[in-house]
Amino acid sequence: QVQLVESGGGMVQAGGSLSLDCAISGRTLIDYHMGWFRQAPGKEREFVAAIAWNGGDSQYADSVKGRFTISTVASKNTVHLQMNSLQPEDTAIYYCAATVRWRPPLRRADFDKWGQGTQVTVSS
Repeated sequence: QVQLVESGGGMVQAGGSLSLDCAISGRTLIDYHMGWFRQAPGKEREFVAAIAWNGGDSQYADSVKGRFTISTVASKNTVHLQMNSLQPEDTAIYYCAATVRWRPPLRRADFDKWGQGTQVTVSS
């Protein structure tokens, strides 16, 4: 059974950086394409970034392009999200997700494995 466990959330001031990790157990990275979503209070869960299993392609939401970077650490079966120049509007619960389908633009419905989420709070 696949399990996704996020870590690395926290609180930071505007302009700061945080990184998130998603550890995958039960399967390996080569079995899935991985993504990050986020959900702010009162809002729908939205796509943030995704990476193909071989790292050959990645997708980003317009709101995070140039600030966030998704990558994989195959040796650790982990997906990493580096978040720079954070703004208060980035405040949300961030979820790791997995899919076997790579058909951009990727949407929430494309992903069928989800982690429990980790809180990211950016203060102004």
